[in-house]
Amino acid sequence: MRLPKAILGLLVLVAVSARAEVVGKARVIDGSTLDVGGRTVRLYGIDAPTEAQSCTQDGKPWPCGREASFALAFQVGDHWLTCEDKGRDREDRILALCRVGGKDLGRLMVAQGWALADRRVRQDYAADEDRARAARLGAWRGDLVAP
Repeated sequence: MRLPKAILGLLVLVAVSARAEVVGKARVIDGSTLDVGGRTVRLYGIDAPTEAQSCTQDGKPWPCGREASFALAFQVGDHWLTCEDKGRDREDRILALCRVGGKDLGRLMVAQGWALADRRVRQDYAADEDRARAARLGAWRGDLVAP
């Protein structure tokens, strides 16, 4: 049986779309990495302090990495995420643009000062980072060393 080209094209489009999304509830690994349904997903276009990373404020260390993880966990809550697959990183983790309730998690993390915009791959978070840094939000309240 031969399928008409329009139906065949639609089936291919559905198959590609299904493969390009990761959907589910998430567990936070660090400020830019999630486990979604057993798959490791790294937020595309940002870089947050690792869980163990410390920053300094007034010459004293504080756990900015842990606080970045808490900030992401607060945004994720118990909600379902929809993550659009953008490729893989060096460690073969899924790079994805993830949304919760229609909100871009990467943009939220950068705008709140808990992550840096990865300007090599995504320029549209740069202004959010600049505003957060100027307002000394999140990890910018002290001395943040790029992760």
